[in-house]
Amino acid sequence: MRLMIVGSLSGEFGAASKIAMARGAKVAHADSVEGALNALRSGRGADLLMVDVRLDIAALIQALAGEHIHVPVVACGIGTDTRAAVLAIRAGAKEYVPLPPEPELIAAVLEAVAEESHNLIFRDPAMAEVVRLADQVAPSEASILITGESGTGKEVMARYVHRKSRRANAPFVSVNCAAIPENLLESELFGHEKGAFTGAVARRIGKFEEANGGTLLLDEISEMDVRLQAKLLRAIQEREIDRVGGGKPVKVDIRVVATSNRDLAEEVRKGTFREDLLFRLNVVNLKIPALRQRPADILLLADHFARKYADLNATGAKVITDDARKLLLGYGWKGNVRELENTMHRAVLLSAGPTIEPSAIVLPDGSRPAEAANPTAAAASIAVAAGAAHNGAGGQAGRGLVGRTVADVERDLILDTLDHCLGNRTHAANILGISIRTLRNKLKQYTDEGVTVPLPGEARTAL
Repeated sequence: MRLMIVGSLSGEFGAASKIAMARGAKVAHADSVEGALNALRSGRGADLLMVDVRLDIAALIQALAGEHIHVPVVACGIGTDTRAAVLAIRAGAKEYVPLPPEPELIAAVLEAVAEESHNLIFRDPAMAEVVRLADQVAPSEASILITGESGTGKEVMARYVHRKSRRANAPFVSVNCAAIPENLLESELFGHEKGAFTGAVARRIGKFEEANGGTLLLDEISEMDVRLQAKLLRAIQEREIDRVGGGKPVKVDIRVVATSNRDLAEEVRKGTFREDLLFRLNVVNLKIPALRQRPADILLLADHFARKYADLNATGAKVITDDARKLLLGYGWKGNVRELENTMHRAVLLSAGPTIEPSAIVLPDGSRPAEAANPTAAAASIAVAAGAAHNGAGGQAGRGLVGRTVADVERDLILDTLDHCLGNRTHAANILGISIRTLRNKLKQYTDEGVTVPLPGEARTAL
């Protein structure tokens, strides 16, 4: 992460910068607000500004907004200066860090504000195959297109590719194409000269030049206007860009990684995405599976997020109970890893004791995952249990699942549970952790496929 310290490096403020460097941040320095603005305009980018509260933070934030420079600001000052802290937050600072600095607080702020949490955590074979391909292509100079549903971790994968590349010690610069208005995105990417348009008060270096020598991530590239795509294509092909209002091209040396949660081939057919740009970007496609398609990662990630947010909120360690684990495995996670992370953060806060019980697993609308569970994930929980048996009991259960589809395991799980309950749909649905409606739909599907389904009060015959 790139951190810019704004203010004097003497005393406690300098100690904060040393702690940040010890935590892995790359630290730059500016003495004043104007010095920070000049550094940002000139391409010395930053992921986070840590600013002395005695400086004019309101003027800094106003200038950043006026020049469309997107970087969060954290104020730092003597812990007893409550009024300065309040004024900084009102001015738009994301956080206030009291001095003298505490290492864990600095680390928490770096992670929470700059979102510098990019560890690639996986166990499932489906995800392992994607990582294997990423490892293989990362050292090359090829453009990479990372696709997958929202929340699957596309940016995390992009950063992983950068860390594994020959450009790992050079900048990694990310641009969210969906978050920047269309009329400003060109300037954000390519920069502009002073006076190029209203509000261009000084020359501004764009993200292409800022990433020179490193990697440029074009996040959600499908949201880019088709007219700007032509200029992007030229920049990638020719390795040179034209600043808005500039008189001559500027050479750049970058590797482009793009992400999309849409089917870009379909967008080409619609006419909203250029086919030649897709060919240029999609030299290698890393398709990240949805979380429901990588069930072995659910509990691994849940444990990771429980530790992360217990540490962040100083609640003490939280252990996820077996019943809560079953609940997590039985849910479909339409929002993928992002939804799981938010759910676990909420669970840590709602858990009064040292364990996370099912009652703490609550969705944003107040409902419980069991009310929206899907049997596919429930079947996956059996696979996970079998994997545990494989590790501790000779592997007979684990080997029994190898070569079978999740749909087959799901069907047998549902029918065996129904058989155990002598056909009682309500009891079977409760055991499976799914709704009675979901169970009935599945049973109808099996009947239509010619599978014997027991009626209430009876057990099924052998298949």
